[in-house]
Amino acid sequence: MKIDEVRDKCIRFDWAIKRLLRQKANFDVLEGFLTVFIGEKITIVEILESEGNQSRSDDKFNRVDIKAKNDKGEIIIIEVQNMRELYFLERILYGVAKAITEHIQLGDRYEKVKKVYSISILYFDLGKGTDFLYHGQNRFIGVHTHDCLQIKEKEKKALVSRAPKEIFPEYILIRVNEFNKVAVTPIEEWVQYLKEGVISPDTQAPGLGEARKKLSYYSMTKQERMAYDEHLNNIAIELGIVDAAKLEGLMEGHKEGHKEGLAKGREEGLVKGREEGLAKGREEGLLRGREEGLAEGRAEGEMNKGLEIARQMKAEGLPLEMIARCTGLSMEQIKDLKSGEKA
Repeated sequence: MKIDEVRDKCIRFDWAIKRLLRQKANFDVLEGFLTVFIGEKITIVEILESEGNQSRSDDKFNRVDIKAKNDKGEIIIIEVQNMRELYFLERILYGVAKAITEHIQLGDRYEKVKKVYSISILYFDLGKGTDFLYHGQNRFIGVHTHDCLQIKEKEKKALVSRAPKEIFPEYILIRVNEFNKVAVTPIEEWVQYLKEGVISPDTQAPGLGEARKKLSYYSMTKQERMAYDEHLNNIAIELGIVDAAKLEGLMEGHKEGHKEGLAKGREEGLVKGREEGLAKGREEGLLRGREEGLAEGRAEGEMNKGLEIARQMKAEGLPLEMIARCTGLSMEQIKDLKSGEKA
């Protein structure tokens, strides 16, 4: 790493969420991040409690989150996920649903339902997409016309107070590992920081200039740096364990697959060999039967022809010895012949 990059090195965003960004003095970093990814100016008024956003000495390193409320009363959940987790999509859906129900009381009018944003910063591969940024929200699409259902102005006043976009949760997935390009836009600069931990001194992206000052590795005390380094070490250990388990799984799977492949290959080979053997046997049997049938037919034909000639010669009164020499029949066969009858 170059000297400038070392000097520009910033702490990871999950550590910043855990230790720094809950402080009001650092809201500008969080607000800049949210403004870039949500696409509108965000002002945070309060950090809310959640299951995963409490700082504890025994914190695990796989997931860190923070829940905030903006000046419009909307709830924003930011989550950093370092490793793959079972039922990840179900869990973020549950987190959003829980945030909605936690901020409305039984008996309240439904107009009090809060809009929720769920932003997931992922350091593992999810799905097959090639983009590094994905956005999702409920929309009503025509089954036959494929148009998006819009709320009329009259309906906004009489039936609904907000459009679907203002009500339904929005999900933003940032797939950090998929980012491999030169950062140009504010979104790309933020994702580059999330991936590499470096912020350009010339950045104009909202919140990144403040992050460069406040999240600098060398602005921390020695004790804070030691705690942060231990955090990175724990992540590396966990990732190493996961990678080792994955490798063992691949090797075991390859071994089992090889065994199954051999067994299946033998079984298929036996079946195919049996089928080919039967087919070849039928073919050879037909051929041999045809040959034997032809030979027998020819022999029978020759015999019938000899008998007919012998009958004619006998009818002419020729000596039996002469008939035997001409036809190859025995004397007994000739004697048994009667004129006009077949033997």
